[in-house]
Amino acid sequence: MAKVQYFGTGRRKTSVARVRLLPGSGKFIINGRDIDEFFGMETLKVIARQPLTLTETRDTFDVIVNVHGGGFTGQAGAIRHGISRALLEADINLRPALKRAGYLTRDSRMVERKKYGLKKARRAPQFSKR
Repeated sequence: MAKVQYFGTGRRKTSVARVRLLPGSGKFIINGRDIDEFFGMETLKVIARQPLTLTETRDTFDVIVNVHGGGFTGQAGAIRHGISRALLEADINLRPALKRAGYLTRDSRMVERKKYGLKKARRAPQFSKR
């Protein structure tokens, strides 16, 4: 008989996280490395663990994540989104708590594209009178 595992895909900015939850003791592995090794800042570790802390399932599941794209902040947000979706697959009764906290909503904010004739998305070249 195969082990029970739950999947969730999380996205944030240009990051995509594929999350697997396995019944276990609370190990957290991202791209083959421990979470403490992967994220340097404590705040990013907290963001990634928020759904597990909220639902009090931190020691119930082992989390295995493959994440790519974007920077560390976007990746942490994508992991949070993916874990939330996987937790829903594990137990639908967690939905109200996760929804209230806003962890099931995909944060749609993206970087605005650069326009021609401008320095950045909206920054115009410096005006010179002479």
